[in-house]
Amino acid sequence: MAYKINWIKWGLSISLGLSAFIFLNSFRFANTSNLSEMQRSQTDSIDVKVDSILKIMTLEEKVGQMNQYNGFWDVTGPSPKDGNAAKKYEDIKSGRVGSMLTVRGVDQVREVQKLVVEESRLGIPLLIGFDVIHGYKTLSPIPLAEAASWDIEAIKKSAAVAASEAAASGINWTFAPMVDISRDPRWGRVMEGAGEDPYLGSKIARARVEGFQGKNLDAVNTIAATAKHFAAYGFAEAGKEYNKVDIGTVTLHNMVLPPFKAANQAGVSTFMTGFNELNGIPVTGSEYLLRDLLKNKWGFQGFVISDWASIEEMVTHGYARDKADAANKAVKAGVDMDMESSSFVDELIGLIQTGAVREELIDDAVRRILKVKFLLGLFDDPYKYCDAERELQTIGSEENRKAVLDMAKKSIVLLKNENNLLPLKKNGQKIAVIGPLADDSNSVLGSWRIASEDSSGVSIVEGLKQYTGNELIFKKGADLITNKPTFINELEFNTTDKRGFEEALSAAKAADVVIMVLGEHGFQSGEGRSRTQLDLPGVQQELMEEVFKVNKNCVLVLNNGRPLAIEWAAEHIPSIVEAWHLGTETGNAVAQVLYGDYNPSGKLPMTFPRNVGQIPIYYNHKNTGRPVDPQPGANMVFWSHYSDIENAPLFPFGYGLSYTSFNYSNLNVEKESYAVNEEVQISVELSNTGDYDGKEVVQLYIRDLFAKIVRPVRELKGFQLVELKKGESKIIKFSLTSEELGFYDQDGNFTVESGEFEIFVGTDSNASLKTHFLLKE
Repeated sequence: MAYKINWIKWGLSISLGLSAFIFLNSFRFANTSNLSEMQRSQTDSIDVKVDSILKIMTLEEKVGQMNQYNGFWDVTGPSPKDGNAAKKYEDIKSGRVGSMLTVRGVDQVREVQKLVVEESRLGIPLLIGFDVIHGYKTLSPIPLAEAASWDIEAIKKSAAVAASEAAASGINWTFAPMVDISRDPRWGRVMEGAGEDPYLGSKIARARVEGFQGKNLDAVNTIAATAKHFAAYGFAEAGKEYNKVDIGTVTLHNMVLPPFKAANQAGVSTFMTGFNELNGIPVTGSEYLLRDLLKNKWGFQGFVISDWASIEEMVTHGYARDKADAANKAVKAGVDMDMESSSFVDELIGLIQTGAVREELIDDAVRRILKVKFLLGLFDDPYKYCDAERELQTIGSEENRKAVLDMAKKSIVLLKNENNLLPLKKNGQKIAVIGPLADDSNSVLGSWRIASEDSSGVSIVEGLKQYTGNELIFKKGADLITNKPTFINELEFNTTDKRGFEEALSAAKAADVVIMVLGEHGFQSGEGRSRTQLDLPGVQQELMEEVFKVNKNCVLVLNNGRPLAIEWAAEHIPSIVEAWHLGTETGNAVAQVLYGDYNPSGKLPMTFPRNVGQIPIYYNHKNTGRPVDPQPGANMVFWSHYSDIENAPLFPFGYGLSYTSFNYSNLNVEKESYAVNEEVQISVELSNTGDYDGKEVVQLYIRDLFAKIVRPVRELKGFQLVELKKGESKIIKFSLTSEELGFYDQDGNFTVESGEFEIFVGTDSNASLKTHFLLKE
């Protein structure tokens, strides 16, 4: 006979503590409909329920909620009998684990959830975390590529698709979005973020959080999101992974923190710390960042999780003397859950018993964790994400594939198109496709795709074959790598074998057009994949130059996870398409763009350097005291420049071409001066002056000419994605508020100052159309 219990009835008639105990244990007896009825009660709030659960928890059970383990055994197989795996297994059964990561699939999640719900004393369900970065099995473009779309609604939908597949596979929490701003493409994790600009990054951060979490976090197709890595991880010195960060407070508050603040305002469930130090303190131990700023000043209501073992790594940093000291400093700083270092579960009880840590800190952490579990509906039904039929219907659905194809097309950036070589003619041509990445269905998936199946992407050759009007000849030319790549292993590059050159050159000579597919392997960017050179790896550069000698009608299609230094190609190759790593539907997206069935509209979210020596290079830099030679021709030495290369980047932030052309005119500010609390109204006329319908990202930049701290030469403060028919014109309007016109000072205080502002509107960060206005007190 099913044991049915009502939370409200028992909460009124007996102590809240006993009520919670019976409520939790009713998972083992009550059916899902009864649990849902209890949870739908309008008279008991989540906070009251959380507090009542805390009253019956032992200290060991509380600390257990702050412990996250990685998957460590075949969940559907026999239990481990000895070693560390056996300890972890017993910890789950005894309620000393609050979350698991990398456990996935309905069968495995159900088994591990069943273990804690039915075996532990209180049966508190687990959070199941996973790195759902740009899709689960059906993959969207890497996040940097998505940022190139500047299409906020499409990015939001992409995150929703990822959430739907992950949730259908038993997962309820993703370690995304990464909202780190970075100016250094040597850092491999730029592929995981939104680029160099805090305004664009903030819009995308909000979109991704809303996409993952939806309007209702307890819906079966949404998952909790994580804003990471808090904070400044993207400013790693020399672009080297896990390196220190050394930036000033003005950069911290104006460049680094805005996307995190936007994620918090969007209701993100969790924050994750980084591996870096900031101002001499590892961020996992930064009380200023986690407790003073995030939890107190910003009012963050979710919980903070460390990155993998970053608590224990504070010992290696030299900030903590041992594991116990690391746990002490992390929990006092504001970390609520420990990812995989076992520092909390091993050390916190002893620290509390000796008085080194107050139990109130533990209660606050556990309160936050339990609240997220309630919001996800896990107390209502711990098996809500374990529907095998939904898993089967959702993973890889036709609807999801269409969505990621749409996202992939919107992410492509046309960098160059001399003589209108693109779009390709659909009939009567011989086309040679050359390059080691052209027929690769694995690399196109990109990095951070740990749930996907290898080689499940559509290669570019496969996509081009869908167009049958031309004769297509494929020759690899050379191998890029010499080993079988995995998510963990380092890649071994071919630097000597050119045996395929002859066949490739022969095909190129006989072709009307050559499409060269070159770039980085999908596993060459991502975590731990920093580079000191940003050229084409292996023998690809030589292959490209040799092919160009025999056929000047070349289209270069780049596959890469970061900006590359391609100065030779930019000078010589007539057409260049930035196609990134676009995920499952890569080949179809690229083919539709090359053949003109989709007019590219992407814009670069990061500056492309001419060479590595220019890095860091970014559009929103500041003037020095000598930005240009004050007397051109008189003294060409003592000004801010290089002696061997120009200052300008290869391609600026916001840059991207179309098959049509756009004209900007009639930039107008409604009036010459405004009070500091007024909205500034701006308009500009955009015209499609070319031969194709197309979309343009209209970008608005400001410059605050004089302020109490030096301001950037330009700052993106507005953009609109506008679609125009050929020959059509539209008036585009912008409003600037205090939020766009203000800045943070050295102490993190937001201020809006009176003074003169310049406005620039155009197609990229070099926009020349300019006007100005005054802000008055």
